[in-house]
Amino acid sequence: MDFDNLKSKQRRIRDDFPEGLALRVHRALSWLNKSERCEDDKDSQFIFLWIAFNAAYSQDTEVLRNTESEAFSLFMSKLVELDADKQLYSLIWSEFSTSIRVLLDNQYVFQPFWDFQAGKITENEWQQLFSNAKSKANVALSCQKTDTLIFVVLQRLYTLRNQLIHGGATWNSSANREQIRDGVAFLSKLVPIIINIMMDSPNELWGDANYPVV
Repeated sequence: MDFDNLKSKQRRIRDDFPEGLALRVHRALSWLNKSERCEDDKDSQFIFLWIAFNAAYSQDTEVLRNTESEAFSLFMSKLVELDADKQLYSLIWSEFSTSIRVLLDNQYVFQPFWDFQAGKITENEWQQLFSNAKSKANVALSCQKTDTLIFVVLQRLYTLRNQLIHGGATWNSSANREQIRDGVAFLSKLVPIIINIMMDSPNELWGDANYPVV
């Protein structure tokens, strides 16, 4: 689903949304719309897609720095459980041979690699962590643990998000085109699915949006 279809759906059913969900969806759609208008600028598109994702999730994505986060795991598990059409499962399988596999194999979006560059851990430590993370992703794939695999991918994209937002990358740099391209490819499909599932489940407890309108 693209922005136009999701916006049309939102207009039809938004009267049934509780306040918190209505605000989350409204904000997420606004940033999704902006991302779709930036297709010629992948750096901007990635940033706007991340904001759209964060608006829907509406909690601190700093948790993605950790190997485990109960709050985020519960969020993803809820989405998978509510995904009657198995959109997330289909996304994982359709994208695994392309953007997902490339992201999992890319050391430049793996935070321990940069921790090694900063002298915080040894080369052997980051390489072992990298190997363990890929094994975890492969186990999740073989066990059809869609929520776990999405979490692993988003951890990679969080590192890329930090590089951009904190000025650790140059706009339109050739040094990170591959990971930006694959990040956009994944998020541009994941974010609309998340918004769609949330709209289909207005009676679920999604919680209040951050920074409510006052």
